Amino acid sequence: MDSSTFSSISRGSSLGDSSELDAHLTLSDKLKPFKTSHFDPDAYITSKCYTMNEKEIRHLCSNLVDLKKASAEEMRKSVYANYGAFIRTSKEISDLEGQLLSMRNLLSTQAAFVHSLAEGVGLDSLSSDEEDSCLEDHTSQQNIHLSKMENWLVEFLDTLEVLLAEKRVDEALAALDEGEKIVEEANQRKSLNTSSLLSFQTAITEQRQKLADQLAETMSLSSIRGVELRSAVLALKKLGDGPRAHTLLLNSHQQRLHTSIQSFRSSNALCGRAYTTTISQLVFSTIAQAVNDSMLAFGEEPAYSSELVTWTVKQTETLALHLKRHVLVSSAASGSLRVAAECVQVCLGYCSLLEARGLSLSSVLLRLFRPFIEQTFSDSLKKIEQSSAAVAAADDWCLVYPVGTRPVSGSNASQPKLSSSAHKFSSMVQDFVEDTGPLESFKMDNLTLEGMLKVFNSYVNLLINALPGSTENENLEGFGNKIVRIAETEAQQIALLANASLLADEILPRAALKLMPFQQQTNNRSLETPRKGHSDRQNRVPEQREIKRRLQRAVDRLRDSFCRQHALDLIFTEDGETQLCAQMYTNLDSYAYEPEWFPSPIFQELYVRLTRIASIATDMFVGRERFATVLLIRLSETVILWLSNDQNFWEEIESGPHPLGPLGLQQFYLDMEFVMLFCSQGRYLSRSLHQVIKDIIDRAIQALYATGIDPQSVLPEDEWFAEVGQIAIKMLSGKANFGNVERNPVTSPTSSSIYSHGSNLD
Repeated sequence: MDSSTFSSISRGSSLGDSSELDAHLTLSDKLKPFKTSHFDPDAYITSKCYTMNEKEIRHLCSNLVDLKKASAEEMRKSVYANYGAFIRTSKEISDLEGQLLSMRNLLSTQAAFVHSLAEGVGLDSLSSDEEDSCLEDHTSQQNIHLSKMENWLVEFLDTLEVLLAEKRVDEALAALDEGEKIVEEANQRKSLNTSSLLSFQTAITEQRQKLADQLAETMSLSSIRGVELRSAVLALKKLGDGPRAHTLLLNSHQQRLHTSIQSFRSSNALCGRAYTTTISQLVFSTIAQAVNDSMLAFGEEPAYSSELVTWTVKQTETLALHLKRHVLVSSAASGSLRVAAECVQVCLGYCSLLEARGLSLSSVLLRLFRPFIEQTFSDSLKKIEQSSAAVAAADDWCLVYPVGTRPVSGSNASQPKLSSSAHKFSSMVQDFVEDTGPLESFKMDNLTLEGMLKVFNSYVNLLINALPGSTENENLEGFGNKIVRIAETEAQQIALLANASLLADEILPRAALKLMPFQQQTNNRSLETPRKGHSDRQNRVPEQREIKRRLQRAVDRLRDSFCRQHALDLIFTEDGETQLCAQMYTNLDSYAYEPEWFPSPIFQELYVRLTRIASIATDMFVGRERFATVLLIRLSETVILWLSNDQNFWEEIESGPHPLGPLGLQQFYLDMEFVMLFCSQGRYLSRSLHQVIKDIIDRAIQALYATGIDPQSVLPEDEWFAEVGQIAIKMLSGKANFGNVERNPVTSPTSSSIYSHGSNLD
């Protein structure tokens, strides 16, 4: 190998080159350096390993092994893809061989005929006496020889008749071989004329064909067994009829298999896994025996190997259709994915035993089973959705432990409190994941995860429709208008959120973990007992984070619906009139008296409702307080964002007939400071909420400034707003006692101001 070739290989696509592996080269591109005529393996290995350390050498070996597997798989696919061509070519070759044999026999016959004509040509003139004498001597000798051959032929045919009648196949074969040898010697010595030679050859050929037909008839009997069958196959092959022998061998095994299956079906009432096990064992054991018999008699000749593979594929397809008809159809009708999965697992298990014999039929089974499994898979998901909807129609939305379990201290994760429909949904999803375990060969992990996410979204839709006022505006995906029991109380509504959050945060991710590859499961076991200094975020694999993100997105939809409903209840009355309007601030400056300073009723109600929801959520979200906090943050933000985005409100404030005055600004400032105060004390004041409140306060100040009034001259100090806010919180929470305190128009509001605004001081 010259230096240029060596350097090109060294720089080319090598298995040890991780950069090229990362480039996702095709198998053909990776093999190009090895296809050159000057490739030197020793020089190649030396060039790669000379500067490599142990780790790089191990990496190279690993890549070589991967490439070997990929190459073997590519070759296997190529062979299976061209089975049809192999079979057609083999049959054409067999037909051509037969035609060539017939042509050779015809040419031999014609040559013998020409030779006999040449012998019959008259010789040069001899004396008639000498000619007659010689002719008589020759004829006499020939007649004597013919008489002996005829006697031998008669005796030979009688012997063959006896051997054939007694089915002494080996002796008959030996006799035929001996007869052909004698005839061949007579032909070489020219001791027989052409007609006699042809007569003898025809007689032997007829006996040979008679023996072949007798063997074929014997092989077609249903009572024939292994040793007798193999002997007949070998004998028929020796007679020169190998293709017929191989076909009859496979037909015999197929006939015996069909008889066994019919007998089994008529004498047994097995079903499901037991039925699949027995039928699979019958089919694949028959295939294995047929492979053994074929290899013993014919070896690895391409024509016979192609016919054998075609036959095994046909038997495998027949098995798959049989199992579909008698096992999978009934399991699909009952929506039992487990039965279908176990059926496929058993069948693939027996099929894998043939791989050691060079037959890989699993791809045939996977191709035939996959559409049916996918349909059963889809039906199982629909069953989960329908069952969950049926239970949700009567769910009282009370959180309880699973039936048959007792609450154990510190075991909330293993014994979650859910409502009845959530328990039903959880158990069905976990059963669904367990049922898909045997379907590993179908590589349906991603499909299973997508199905789990789909049914969870459907269940969240049920929960959304259980919120008051939601069923009129939102429909369940895939269900139409299903009846769902409405969660009337706030406790029931928060229970909806508890159902969704617990399913999304703990139950479903644990179920999804079973679908991840073994290595990922091993890595994720550290999630249960993380080491000190490693956060849960660092230990999660990207797949698990993605699953949780998509689950959380569905929970966010439910939470947003909950917050939107409560915000609308606060902002609007039952008659559809708004309780948060610009007039509650712009009309203050038209009064002849200064109002008693206290937060507006709507923000008083916001505080009371948030406090009540916080108390309920604290009891329901034990160990998951973060979710309760986010819920309160989102509800607060929903109300304030509605105020911030209400264009009618700000048009009245900024350019209405009664623009915002000093007293209106002071009340608005007090309301916003009050919201920030109780949100801060409840620890659900987010940065975004704080910024939005600051922005709308600034906007209100600018509205007053536009009227020519200096806002700083009319607004009290920040301590004043904080003091009034603290008094309001104490009074609304029932912790205040003002009986002995002298009331002040500014700092001591009366009890009547809790529910009304702008009342007289006296």
